[in-house]
Amino acid sequence: MTAAIPFANTYARLPEHFFASVDPTPVAAPRLIRVNRDLAAELGIDAAWLESPEGVAVLAGNRVPEGAEPLAMAYAGHQFGNRVPQLGDGRAILLGEVVGRDGLRRDIQLKGSGPTPFSRRGDGRAALGPVLREYIVSEAMTALGIPSTRALAAVLTGDSVMRETVLPGGVLTRVATSHIRVGTFQYFAMRGDVDGVRALADHVIGRHDPDLAEAPNPYAALLTRVVERQADLVARWLLVGFIHGVMNTDNCAVSGETIDFGPCAFLDAYEPSAVFSAIDEYGRYAYGNQPGILHWNLTRFAEALLPLLAHEAEAGIAVAQDCLAAFGPRFEAAYYGGLRAKLGLTTERDADGDLGRALLEAMQAGGADFTLTFRRLGQAALGPEGDAAVRALFADPGLYDAWATRWRARLAAEPLDPAARRAAMDGVNPAFIPRNHRVEAVIQAAIARDDFAPFHELVTVLARPYDDQPAFAAYAEPPQPHERVLQTFCGT
Repeated sequence: MTAAIPFANTYARLPEHFFASVDPTPVAAPRLIRVNRDLAAELGIDAAWLESPEGVAVLAGNRVPEGAEPLAMAYAGHQFGNRVPQLGDGRAILLGEVVGRDGLRRDIQLKGSGPTPFSRRGDGRAALGPVLREYIVSEAMTALGIPSTRALAAVLTGDSVMRETVLPGGVLTRVATSHIRVGTFQYFAMRGDVDGVRALADHVIGRHDPDLAEAPNPYAALLTRVVERQADLVARWLLVGFIHGVMNTDNCAVSGETIDFGPCAFLDAYEPSAVFSAIDEYGRYAYGNQPGILHWNLTRFAEALLPLLAHEAEAGIAVAQDCLAAFGPRFEAAYYGGLRAKLGLTTERDADGDLGRALLEAMQAGGADFTLTFRRLGQAALGPEGDAAVRALFADPGLYDAWATRWRARLAAEPLDPAARRAAMDGVNPAFIPRNHRVEAVIQAAIARDDFAPFHELVTVLARPYDDQPAFAAYAEPPQPHERVLQTFCGT
């Protein structure tokens, strides 16, 4: 009989000190909230089976499926800049890996599935709110074209968890091309376990970058590849106004995927110093700080790899510095290339970066909504008659007017006709993002009224972020003053 989930595990073949074998802890009364049927099809898993009582039991952690080898991964990290030698999966259990119909290998992990040896006195559980938030935001990021972990399913446990108050519990089934983090490498490096660092690096190369195995220095090539992926990723975050909120090295995936959606948020009004995370008291992970923090995290990754980069320490440091030097140019190319596209520009001129920055400065001074300003520029690109909708977003419309004069002069040198330009702009400037107040409303409906209809509707809307969707136009609107979310919270 064919296994319901076609596991093909490799991480479980690594040395035993890479993880702790542990089964999920059963819950009282699991109830399905949602199965991501499209993702299930990609993975070669029958969605109808996942929705059956047997499947729900697996998704809740009440049953270990055939072929699974449940484990909690060991890792360390720097949290808010502080060195922590041991962290690990404290409330997540990797069931195993599957190779999807596209040939891509992915992890299947239960998040909120009970305590592990890495729980550090925690209960290993997840409250319903963070489960819904991660499902919404990770799937929205994917629809926006940003590399991200995915959500395969969400279930209620029937148990309560104690956080600030008593809350319903949930389990998220998370899918990732891997859950290996910068902090995973740090776990071994902090112990002086060079063999462990090498075994992990070889595993990552084999899994994510097999072409690098033939490079003259495969480990330097791996460092460069991860630098490039992360530079591209953080540029994409900035271009949609995303704030991760807790960019510790243990939340930095070497796959280049966005991982861990705890106190994350999206900008409403443009403000580079914006911080929503309740635990980020000093603004370390503010919106505008994210590129610098990514470079800092990658430097920690380079430190972990130093013994592999060269035989002599000084030579290894020189190799690491050369690899890390690629971050700035790669980030700027990705960010300013994306900003140029958001402005409707298809050719490159030296002054384009200044033009983009000038708009952002005007938006900041005028309190203009980040997402709607760029979206409405598509209409304005057809002609000055489209300016009114953009001007209305600025407390002082003159700020936009002064900038728009420069922008139109630049557009006049572009080859695209206005209709094609508008279509191209609408393809990179979303109408719909997971607005913080909308996510909070969904969570409150689920917790207070056991009403998941708002959750399902929001997930459906966010699956098509670049389409106008007139029936759901309200979801594109920024919050009213009384709806603004000022803080977001970690799920632990």
